[in-house]
Amino acid sequence: MDDRQSIDLAAMLCSRLCHDMLSPVGALSNGLELLAVETDPDMRANVMQLLEQSAQISTNKLKFFRLAFGAAGGFGERVDIEEPKSLIEALAADKNGITIHWALAQPNLAKPAVKVLLNFAQIAIDALVRGGTLDIGAEVRNGACEIVVRASGPKIAFDETIGKALDGSLDRSELSSRTAAAHMISLLAEGAGGGLQYAKTDDALVLGAVLPESGDLIG
Repeated sequence: MDDRQSIDLAAMLCSRLCHDMLSPVGALSNGLELLAVETDPDMRANVMQLLEQSAQISTNKLKFFRLAFGAAGGFGERVDIEEPKSLIEALAADKNGITIHWALAQPNLAKPAVKVLLNFAQIAIDALVRGGTLDIGAEVRNGACEIVVRASGPKIAFDETIGKALDGSLDRSELSSRTAAAHMISLLAEGAGGGLQYAKTDDALVLGAVLPESGDLIG
């Protein structure tokens, strides 16, 4: 990737982060404005509850993006599996009607694998616009980490440009805040000597990755 592409990708990832943070941060701002003028004790209690919820959502999203998009300082080359698990559960809790089933065979994963896992989960959660089930699995076999995320529900919303970003066929002109995360993990997988794949039906989306654990991994 040349410098111009790197800058474009970073800008699109920042745009995605800002887009996702706008709602909870805006709710905080609105709540504080209401709190400044509201005198009814019951109403003030309701506003305080909304402020606490918005603050928690904002915190959860920032923690998620820090590890999914960023350099994630503070973590070593391997990350305890409970970290991405808790971040995904918090992200799903912000939606309605999503149930998660886990099949995680490893106590920890390499940081690139964690980034793929988190971004797969976000894509899958976004696809479940009417709720549904997430099946998330990861294990290391024969020197490679295998990751599978399956979203199933009554309606699957999946932009095919995200699929093109995942399989590496995305045209540079199609890079946007919507496709940037998928493009990033595609580059990460390629740099690790692995690859990503996906399959979609009317009621399911399956995302898969194989990432060798040896060689020069991109952190």
